[in-house]
Amino acid sequence: MYELLNYLSSARIIQSVRPLFHPSIEDVTVETILHALSDPVRAAIYVDIAGSACSQSCSNFLRISERDVPKSTLSQHFKALREAGLIRGERRGVEMHNTSRSAELERRFPGLIPAIIRAHKVQGAGNAGAGTSRNKKSAAASARKR
Repeated sequence: MYELLNYLSSARIIQSVRPLFHPSIEDVTVETILHALSDPVRAAIYVDIAGSACSQSCSNFLRISERDVPKSTLSQHFKALREAGLIRGERRGVEMHNTSRSAELERRFPGLIPAIIRAHKVQGAGNAGAGTSRNKKSAAASARKR
């Protein structure tokens, strides 16, 4: 048995997988939560995960807000959310499944997560029409610089 494991390991058939870091709920701070959710892509990912009744695979988020997101960038976003204590990740074969730690966070910081989710949704609804004008302003500013 030892020889088989040694062979598989040396042939890179079995790869060592580092354990995922999940902070204890006592180590989670408001500052780390707010910092993790300050990025609009991470905020959108978290709101979707928190609103889901089941775990979400990372590959579900390859397209966010009508934009493609590279897998390497998604990995960094999920790592930031996980290390902030917002989500729990679990490897299932080659996929990573993520669930929200909303219940734990609600006990630690009552009302914080629902308030952030509500604010994100209000902001998203308000930006639905404003996004085009902001893009036009940005394009106009770029044209003036040329």
